[in-house]
Amino acid sequence: MNQKRHFLRYAGAVLSLAALAGCTGMNTTQSGAVGVDRTQYMSSMVPSQALEQEATQQYADILKEAKSKGLLDRDAQQLARVQAISQRLIGQAGVFRPDAANWKWEVHVLSSDEINAWCMPGGKIAVYTGLIAKIKPSDDELAAVLGHEIAHALREHARERVSQQMATNLGLSVLSIAMGSSAATDLGEQLTSVMFTLPNSRTHETEADRMGVELAARAGYDPRAAVSLWQKMGAAEQGNAPPEILSTHPSAASRIGDLQAAAQKVMPLYEQSKGNAAR
Repeated sequence: MNQKRHFLRYAGAVLSLAALAGCTGMNTTQSGAVGVDRTQYMSSMVPSQALEQEATQQYADILKEAKSKGLLDRDAQQLARVQAISQRLIGQAGVFRPDAANWKWEVHVLSSDEINAWCMPGGKIAVYTGLIAKIKPSDDELAAVLGHEIAHALREHARERVSQQMATNLGLSVLSIAMGSSAATDLGEQLTSVMFTLPNSRTHETEADRMGVELAARAGYDPRAAVSLWQKMGAAEQGNAPPEILSTHPSAASRIGDLQAAAQKVMPLYEQSKGNAAR
């Protein structure tokens, strides 16, 4: 019994040390008007450049497969709309991180019935036709979707989550070695998992919501549309399988109050942007 207790105590210490190994506290973005200033912890095992390179390769593979099936950018007018809204939002990204101006942004539309959209590390964006066809978003609402997804990339939420997974896996690997077995991790698999499978944390979603409405407001899109967007998302969920985008996001009902508060906070930025455009 004493040996077992000693081993469990040792294993816990190993896991704790491994989880903390190589993690550095940082803040990937400036706080903006919405005040996103949480300290993030990134692992040295997950360099930003390496994750962006992996994202670029995965994105190219996704586009290649879609093109081979005739599912890439099939509607030129639809693509132009998505790209135009995206570019206005990207133009405001410097408020949160100036280096984003140097990212190799890409925006494409994939033909799929899924109600989904995403932005990979480094600014690789995809919008699914199912979101446009079934939600029927206004330009303001589509800006809310895109602003939210862009915010995830600016905030490097994928890297943060991969860092957490890598640290956990390192601890498990060290423990498995101590127990006479082995384990391995792969950056590409981890990125795929956090981008397309595992749900985002409530903290990450709240940050992306708040940053997204600010990006929209600064770009001249009504930030209040984020509320009507998620009301539509919630309605689409009723009596059906939830929209794919909600499988990795909290329920629509859980975010409405926070979105309303954030939208009110950035309304002066929206009014200022509209005033500048009218001159």
